[in-house]
Amino acid sequence: MKFNFKMIAMATVATAFAGEALAVEWNVSLWGKRRAFTEHVEKMAELVSAKTNGDFTLNISYGGLSKNKENLDGISIGAFEMAQFCAGYHRDKNPSITVLELPFLGVSSLEEERTISQAVYKHPAVVADLARWNATLLMPSPLPQYNLVGVGDAPKTLADFKGMAVRATGGVGKAMAAVGAVPTSMSATEVRQALDSGVVKAVAFAPHAHMSYGTVETGVWWTTNLNPGTVNCPVVANTDALAALSDDHRAALLGSIDESLDHYISAYNGKTMDAWGPTLTDKGITSVTYEGAELAAFKEAVAGPAAAAWISDMNAKGLPAQELYDLVTGMVGK
Repeated sequence: MKFNFKMIAMATVATAFAGEALAVEWNVSLWGKRRAFTEHVEKMAELVSAKTNGDFTLNISYGGLSKNKENLDGISIGAFEMAQFCAGYHRDKNPSITVLELPFLGVSSLEEERTISQAVYKHPAVVADLARWNATLLMPSPLPQYNLVGVGDAPKTLADFKGMAVRATGGVGKAMAAVGAVPTSMSATEVRQALDSGVVKAVAFAPHAHMSYGTVETGVWWTTNLNPGTVNCPVVANTDALAALSDDHRAALLGSIDESLDHYISAYNGKTMDAWGPTLTDKGITSVTYEGAELAAFKEAVAGPAAAAWISDMNAKGLPAQELYDLVTGMVGK
């Protein structure tokens, strides 16, 4: 029996190309470095690869694909398939999810932040809002309440914040403005230099970011219980890229969301928070704790007016603002 080696070779090549065509690689745009804030994305990449036997991989880049404030723009044009961003970086581009950044919402845990964020992400108005950028919301990056690390004299009362330049975005920035501080918005990667040079005197971050971006290297005080709010930083996919996936690959991706978030929250509540207290002690950072009555007055002065202003602004943009606000506040404490 004679073998047609040319035909066998061609079939082998065709099979190889067919196998290659089945493999999918997505580029994922993050920033900074691997840290608590990105653990769910790292976990998702691990799970997706395992579930597809390596046929679907997420190539994670920390700053190599885009600036953090331009990640949503990159998603919109298909420059990469997945990205993380924070709502406060460009509020006009994603107004619907800024409801999650209103000050003093009363969210008390990462688990609650996760549940409420995921409910908001599924709201039709929110889906339509992000669809303008060809973006599909995949999962939140739950963060604890922000507090400030600063330099100079510690603000022993809220009145001491008057005139202080503070890096604070979103609702946290609005809250700080209400006590006379001067909120400044800048990306996380710019914060250390701004604090070192005196451009700002304090920085509002979650604990992991204070450690990751070095504010604890310069700061001399931090607020233990200001808790004015947090930021909302979703992970999104390019909608066209998501639709183009095979059913199996799409199922592997979407089916990994819950496990990825479970991993993220476990790591944050454990490893990150376990390191926070010792870090403050090692750096000799003074704790500043405010009286309950002072905090209550702060919340009363800020929360209501901020919510009313947000609802008015979002109504003007054609969003069902009251419905979104009620969705969030109705879930707090449940």
